[in-house]
Amino acid sequence: MTGEVRRAVPGHDIIVIGASAGGVEALSQLVHRLPADLAAALFVVLHVPAHGTSQLPMILARNGSLAARHPFDGEAIAPGTIYVAPPDQHLLIRRGQVGLSRGPRENGHRPAVDPLFRTAARTYGRRVVGVILTGALDDGTAGLVAVKQRGGVAIVQDPDEALYPGMPRSALEAVEVDHCLTLAAIVATLVRLAGDPVDEEEIPMSDEMEIESEIAAFVPESLLDGKRPGTPAGFSCPDCGGTLWELGEEQLIRFRCRVGHAWTANSLLAEQSEGVETALWTAFRALKERAALCDRISQRLRRRAGAGALSSARFEEQAREARSRAAMLRQLLISEPTSNAEPDPVETAPGDPSPGTASPRKE
Repeated sequence: MTGEVRRAVPGHDIIVIGASAGGVEALSQLVHRLPADLAAALFVVLHVPAHGTSQLPMILARNGSLAARHPFDGEAIAPGTIYVAPPDQHLLIRRGQVGLSRGPRENGHRPAVDPLFRTAARTYGRRVVGVILTGALDDGTAGLVAVKQRGGVAIVQDPDEALYPGMPRSALEAVEVDHCLTLAAIVATLVRLAGDPVDEEEIPMSDEMEIESEIAAFVPESLLDGKRPGTPAGFSCPDCGGTLWELGEEQLIRFRCRVGHAWTANSLLAEQSEGVETALWTAFRALKERAALCDRISQRLRRRAGAGALSSARFEEQAREARSRAAMLRQLLISEPTSNAEPDPVETAPGDPSPGTASPRKE
């Protein structure tokens, strides 16, 4: 007997939530208002660095009346509990159980929002409520598409309230969301939906959703060439350098590589911008080193008895040319921002000062 959320006629009792920058504040406000007898289980993915420990379960438990913890792989699902994705592991949902996986990164993240939403939709269909909160770029949008495809409910935080509106706006542009609400209104809606009976009539699931769910769980058979969805896109994966395949979706442009790394178009562009900046800094460093080496050779030739002045002058000219090119790159680096990366979420309780974070907006 598992701890699967059960009742004679189930409600929307599987609530999956995705957030990134600004998410600690938003999640703390959300759980603070949820009742202790909520007839649903919550699953939370917040983008966090892969290394180090996460204090998010402690923060959420301290700010609300629901139990919160990092689950273990295979843990039974229990209502009234918040399951938080641990660092460097995808949080997945199986029938009656929580799953953890170190499968391929999605949009450069592990944990990522899309695998949680997708596996929840695959397993529980209409019983799922997907919630997108504050964050940059668009992780969670593809997952919310999967929730809607399987008959679940899509909720998005009002971008005007979100500290970082990128994730909510992306979801609103690509998904026919059921509700776009403030945090306070989201709480009331979740409580109502948890008690509303759900018609569990099955909605067919696409092969792509099945395969992508298995990829997130790192099932070896999911990466076979014959099962890979999409067509070759002609771009390379920023994570591994492999060929990307474009997935055939109408709502948004997405890609996957041979080993399973997944990217939306916006996340791929942001990662490519990071790669361009890295390449520019590498070229800048190489030119500075070339100029220094040419200067050293020129000075040695000048001091060496019998060395021709022409040889020394040739290396001096190469040094000047390298410094000139380095100056051009330096100007490009300081005048053209190339990174669209979002700040890492800082796990502090609401009201605690944290360097480099924006002040929360007042409702």
